[in-house]
Amino acid sequence: MLDTKGMRFPIDVILVCIRWYAAYPLSYRHLEEMMEERGVVVDHSSINRWAIRFLPLLEKVFRKYKRPVGGSWRMDETSISVKGVWKYLYRAVDKEGKTVDFLLTARRDKAAATRFFDKAMQTNGIPEKVTMDKSGANKAAIDKINAGMDTPMVVRQVKYLNNVVEQDHRAVKRVTKPMLNFKSFRSTRNVLAGIELMHMIRKGQLMMEDSDAMSFADQFYALAGQIRPV
Repeated sequence: MLDTKGMRFPIDVILVCIRWYAAYPLSYRHLEEMMEERGVVVDHSSINRWAIRFLPLLEKVFRKYKRPVGGSWRMDETSISVKGVWKYLYRAVDKEGKTVDFLLTARRDKAAATRFFDKAMQTNGIPEKVTMDKSGANKAAIDKINAGMDTPMVVRQVKYLNNVVEQDHRAVKRVTKPMLNFKSFRSTRNVLAGIELMHMIRKGQLMMEDSDAMSFADQFYALAGQIRPV
């Protein structure tokens, strides 16, 4: 379970707050009001600290229980505003729409795309096919990786085939919209890890004992129970 030593709120309050925040289009102030209606007085800044601290830990543990994805990937990036400056969330899904991986970067270029592919392939294996848009930077990154492989990946730059990942972006952006403007790169990265986690759970990508029979919320709490305090 999450290490909440020194905190004055019980773990169940913390978990419900960060689950709601990452799963639904709510602001911290919305959650403050919702918890007050339930007799729990918690400041929105506390919820903010909980989300930044605990959501990336939960996403890290989720990776141990993530169902394998298919070998045909759809890759794209979408923009996220951080303190009024655009940053870039690289994402990929397989042809069934299951999340492969994601990475927030400061720039949109060949180096950023290469970092994303390296991360995705390290945890999900090498795909047979990668579909992307007409981005020259993304193509240059995958060409660089292919150059060192005995059997290169098939690369397709066909926009309509990438509709799966473009539609999938919307689920993430729908949740980030009420969050207004993120204040730092670190907090953005950590909260996005939680949003992507909730999205993957909702898509049935958690592979734990009896997880198929659990509700969306119960899967989240079961995952939290796998964290061992240091």
